[in-house]
Amino acid sequence: MSVEEGTANHGRLLGTVRGPQDVKRMTAEQLDVLAAEIRDFLIAKVSRTGGHIGPNLGVVELTLAMHRVFDSPRDRLLFDTGHQAYVHKIITGRQEGFDKLRQRGGLSGYPNQAESEHDLIENSHASTALSYADGLAKAYALRGEKRAVVAVVGDGALTGGMCWEALNNIATAGNPLVIVVNDNGRSYSPTIGGLADHLSSLRLNPGYEKVLDTVKDALGNTPFVGKPMYEVLHAVKKGIKDAVAPQAMFEDLGIKYVGPVDGHDVAAVESALRAAKNFGGPVIVHAVTRKGYGYRPAEEDEADCLHGPGGAFDVETGQLVAAPSVKWTHVFADELVKIADERPDVVGITAAMAEPTGIATLARKYPKRVYDVGIAEQHAATSAAGLAMGGLHPVVAVYATFLNRAFDQVLLDVAMHKLPVTFVLDRAGITGPDGPSHYGIWDMSVFGVVPGLRIAAPRDSATVREELREAVAVDDGPTILRFPTGTVAADLPAVRRVGTVDVLAESARTDVLLVAVGSFAGLGMEVAARVAEQGYGVTVVDPRWVRPVPAELVELAAGHRLVVTVEDGVRVGGVGDALGQAMRDADVRVPLKDLGVPADWHPHGTRAQILADLGLTAQDVARDVTGWISGLDAEPVEPTRRDEAAAKN
Repeated sequence: MSVEEGTANHGRLLGTVRGPQDVKRMTAEQLDVLAAEIRDFLIAKVSRTGGHIGPNLGVVELTLAMHRVFDSPRDRLLFDTGHQAYVHKIITGRQEGFDKLRQRGGLSGYPNQAESEHDLIENSHASTALSYADGLAKAYALRGEKRAVVAVVGDGALTGGMCWEALNNIATAGNPLVIVVNDNGRSYSPTIGGLADHLSSLRLNPGYEKVLDTVKDALGNTPFVGKPMYEVLHAVKKGIKDAVAPQAMFEDLGIKYVGPVDGHDVAAVESALRAAKNFGGPVIVHAVTRKGYGYRPAEEDEADCLHGPGGAFDVETGQLVAAPSVKWTHVFADELVKIADERPDVVGITAAMAEPTGIATLARKYPKRVYDVGIAEQHAATSAAGLAMGGLHPVVAVYATFLNRAFDQVLLDVAMHKLPVTFVLDRAGITGPDGPSHYGIWDMSVFGVVPGLRIAAPRDSATVREELREAVAVDDGPTILRFPTGTVAADLPAVRRVGTVDVLAESARTDVLLVAVGSFAGLGMEVAARVAEQGYGVTVVDPRWVRPVPAELVELAAGHRLVVTVEDGVRVGGVGDALGQAMRDADVRVPLKDLGVPADWHPHGTRAQILADLGLTAQDVARDVTGWISGLDAEPVEPTRRDEAAAKN
């Protein structure tokens, strides 16, 4: 039977769920049926839209148990990260929105306050929920409100330092707070780190609690000897368990530990959660789950258990429906391996995202030269600094949105020491379906202030390869290479190169200098053609290296009547801002117009839809440029620096 047929024939119980109260009324048998129906529903819907299927198949029973024990929205349920909240959305009355999941007008792929009162945290960056939970619990305690706070934390999120800072404070405060560790042994890929090893060991010893209960019952009924003997055996047992489990670590902090429990057994999870809820202090409930549970293609996917297919996929096989294409990530990964073949000092680092960033390609050939540090971008940056101090050239590959978390480390641990570390930022610019917390629009603005840091923005496959090689050749400071998501653009050769700046198009008239950053090069060419139809000449350039601003770019600006920059980063502090400042410093008085992304929270949708909303299409930009340059025709021309120099001669 197909998933679609299963949904049609066995979705009747799911159809009755309009809120958590409906789940609370169900019997154990009904819950088992409901769990199966939810999995059928998820597979059928996400197979059409793409999204995070693997993580959500693993938390079905866990989420059902949470909504049976706690009273959302009065009790606050926080998900870290939010990509495992699909089942929560289903239970809280949003089934209809899944037809357009992650699409314009449909559900967000993460919790979203605008969708439901049951959602609170919209930030989908990992390792943050425990800090939110700590603050909420303190607030409710001070206000005298009896409201439970529950944080669902993946074991991968526990590799992030914020979690441990939060745990220290949670234990000190002692407020009622339930931490559910969803332990599936994976974040994107198998979870890395010492805690992961502890949790894995514990999964191999499921009988400790059962054995202890049996001994306690038997000895408890024995006069005189029973209680003392039980205490001795309990101490022995605790010593054994401490060697393989994190229980002692958490309890030494002052946090009660419950588990492990089978995360796919609603009754078992519910029992543990009720005990935790009634404890009156911070409690960790350790639930062992399987990512992709109940869907064979996900369970058999060794790479990431179908963590997050980017588009529609075949239900029977789990394979993407769209024909394979060459992605920006693939080009980077291929070139990095070629560079590593030539340079044994080049090593790779990633933060739990080896496959999505392409670092896995290097790891397959040179496993000892790749370090996956878990969800710990701050550590990744400073560890890279140490590697560079030790004579290596680290290439740190993360999503653009996630490097924001390590700004201080890039600034003071890497750049201040002038260390040769290359940061490769995948998914730069507007990425689309994953929404505002995943948009990589901040990097050029945020990191543009770092002294000595160079930022490159390739426009196509050839320049990814070229600029990556240029970046790893830098030995006196850090570099950033940024590129967008999706299919790589067709190669766009330059007409000529001026210094480090590529001239892509030029005409006899020098009306407009159009500075097209990175993947906007193709848009720049189309804009030039449209503006030329109105009788104006446009020079299109790709600066290649946008920070620091190339001196040649300022010289080119001085020879035109108008300069226009277009970039897929925020305007404030972006490339346009930087070029404007460089022109002012050089006393180049040519007017400049900068086009980019407003510093705001832009909703999810396709990249094309969002860029259209922002006026960053060829038609919109051409209209703007034509209006600006024609407006200059009616104004007195202020001499540029070049005009003044010519007059003096």
